[in-house]
Amino acid sequence: MPSLAPRIDTVPPSGIRRVFEQAALLDDVTMLVIGEPDVPVAKHIADAARRAWAEDRTDYGPNGGIPQLRQAIQDKLHRENRMDVDLEQVWVTVGATQALFTAMTLVLSPGDEVLVPDPGYTTFTMNAHIIGADPVPYQLSPAHGFEPDLAALEARITDRTRAIIVNSPSNPLGTVFGEQTLRDLLALAKRHDLWVISDEVYEYFTYGTRHVSLASLDDDDRVFSAFSLSKTYAMTGVRVGYLVTPKGLGPTMRTVQESIISCVAEPDQWAALAAIVGDHSPVQDAREHYRENLEIATGVLDAAGIRYNDPQGAFYLWIDVSHATQGDVAEWALAFLQRERVAVAPGSAFGRTGEGWIRVCLAASAEDLRHGLGALPVPTAGMHATDA
Repeated sequence: MPSLAPRIDTVPPSGIRRVFEQAALLDDVTMLVIGEPDVPVAKHIADAARRAWAEDRTDYGPNGGIPQLRQAIQDKLHRENRMDVDLEQVWVTVGATQALFTAMTLVLSPGDEVLVPDPGYTTFTMNAHIIGADPVPYQLSPAHGFEPDLAALEARITDRTRAIIVNSPSNPLGTVFGEQTLRDLLALAKRHDLWVISDEVYEYFTYGTRHVSLASLDDDDRVFSAFSLSKTYAMTGVRVGYLVTPKGLGPTMRTVQESIISCVAEPDQWAALAAIVGDHSPVQDAREHYRENLEIATGVLDAAGIRYNDPQGAFYLWIDVSHATQGDVAEWALAFLQRERVAVAPGSAFGRTGEGWIRVCLAASAEDLRHGLGALPVPTAGMHATDA
């Protein structure tokens, strides 16, 4: 048979899915590996989807999304993100996954470089390889509070660098960048004339701090912003997100959307509209649920003397198990799964800096968190660590 494009072989497989698929073959597994909300979709959202199907709202729609949904997103961005955008900057996508891929496709050519956070969401690196670009990691390390070291980041920029990806709140770290950090990143991008792609999927889940949208600080149209309804409204399988572009890209986006997806399924868009304009108390309840779970989880880890990053957002815990992994956390996670029947995501799946760490999803029952985290190996005497 003919060969595939050579760049496809460079796309790294997901280290998270490797654990998840092994866990699916076992019985009685405590699943802390996948970022899946453990709360149900709100009734008013499900009702809107049912109505759309019952009323046969199943036709092709505009490339950018149904007008009612785009207007609701525009209003939400003004009200909650302090972003004043035109409707032609708002594009409904098949989850934030497509929004991120589209943004990267628009700004990267084969051979270009894109700066990606390390640790960072796996799709950033996978997308770059599919496009034929080179992902260049910038470290988010405990030494800098899991925030960018601006001098080290700037040193990674070359004449091939075209864009930088910023993710706040962070998956997998739970770090939320403050306004000054975001301003510094924008200033760096401006100095080197880089595009900025901002992943803000976990915008609604912050604890004791405020989420700041990068584009609200942008004064020269270099930021693409990717948002999702998946985690916010427990709609991961519905697959609705949106991309907010710089001004003036309407005709380009219309062509790109047509070539990739044509449009998002209409019933899914009516569900998304109900989510955005409807009762938000389920979102508040979910945030409180995750905050309570965070307290339970950190209590278990504190009692065991296991180091972790105290998150300000998202619904993950980034945990240091380097005392037990012997330099290969990916293999350790598989062995831990077989031995303890607890599934966790190896930190190395998120980049080289994640070696020795694991990501645990807090969207779980209190019982599962106590059991799963209680099974983690405890550091020996003299190895007790404090919070990162």
